[in-house]
Amino acid sequence: MKVAVLGGGPSGAFAASKLAAAGIDTVVFDEKLAWEKPCGGGLTWKAYSQYPFLTDGATPKKTVTDSVLTAPGCSPARLKLDHPILIYSRYDLNAMLLERAQQAGAQLEKTRVLGAERTERGWNIRTKNGAMEADFCVMAAGARNPLRNLGTELTQGDSMTALGYFVPGDRKQIDIKFFEGFAGYIWVFPRCGHMSVGICGKEPAAALRTRLHRYMEEQGLPIAGSTYYGHVLPSLEVQAWKQNRVAGDGWMAVGDAAGLVDPITGEGLYYALRSGDLAAEAIIGESPAGYSVALRKEIAEDLEFASRLADHFFHGSFLWGAVTSRMVQFTRLSPSFRKLMQDLFAGTQPYLGLRERVWGNLGKSLREIARNSVLPQRDAA
Repeated sequence: MKVAVLGGGPSGAFAASKLAAAGIDTVVFDEKLAWEKPCGGGLTWKAYSQYPFLTDGATPKKTVTDSVLTAPGCSPARLKLDHPILIYSRYDLNAMLLERAQQAGAQLEKTRVLGAERTERGWNIRTKNGAMEADFCVMAAGARNPLRNLGTELTQGDSMTALGYFVPGDRKQIDIKFFEGFAGYIWVFPRCGHMSVGICGKEPAAALRTRLHRYMEEQGLPIAGSTYYGHVLPSLEVQAWKQNRVAGDGWMAVGDAAGLVDPITGEGLYYALRSGDLAAEAIIGESPAGYSVALRKEIAEDLEFASRLADHFFHGSFLWGAVTSRMVQFTRLSPSFRKLMQDLFAGTQPYLGLRERVWGNLGKSLREIARNSVLPQRDAA
């Protein structure tokens, strides 16, 4: 069997490494191969505990245990993470995953894919450098997938914009800032040699950039001399999840090309790795129909539910205040709510069951808040 992997990002590279290690003839096509993206680059405990190789090796990475959450009308909350966030630059992470794929035996082709047509024998993959026949196709070309016959079909409302700067300097903590009435957030992630300072949301890019510039000026983060990046991310609405196209005759989509990005946080690295793994397992086991079932069970059902929560999270109210502001206040004053936030940061608290946990612990959280509100406050651990 010969498998063509269309896209060399984390999902495609990881799928290729698994396929090649199983002895399958695997070719990865990507115009850029390793490249940088405007995102934090954070890997949760859920990701690196499942794939321990992410913590090993000489690839530069940061281990961060401190985060600060900020929202309108309340004091910031400091959250010390029981399970650190592991932060790579996206270029370094991508390069490492591609190297693993190549070492496993995958062939890397740096070229643009122009088309992929189904034939009686499999697939005809057309590139700038010529054509190749393949038996199976893994679509991993990201949100800007140029091949409309494969992968998720994004509408205008099913995407968000992420943009930001790589700013010289360092800091020990992750900073997250929410704004009133804004469906998104600003982040500052410390990386090796620089900070990733960015914003994601469903506003026009110009409005996002204006908001980010204002924040950077307030925080004393230099724009001059910082490298700018912008990118589009999937952010599927509820109906889009129901119609999401992730597999078909002789093909599967993984990562962003399958719409697998958290509609609330914009996080997609774990979903990229896991979907690439599931796709490879289905091909190796000669059970491609099982991919959609496994993807729904492990990932898509929870992300669909997140899309139902997203509007209320960013625009709704809870106990007569904005949800994001109440979340920050509860994190600062309630140890039991901080535990919930720890689990969200670690990736171990699914959105399915989140409301039940919040409401089930509400009485205890309110008692803790009432008690701590009248005591001298220290930074929350």
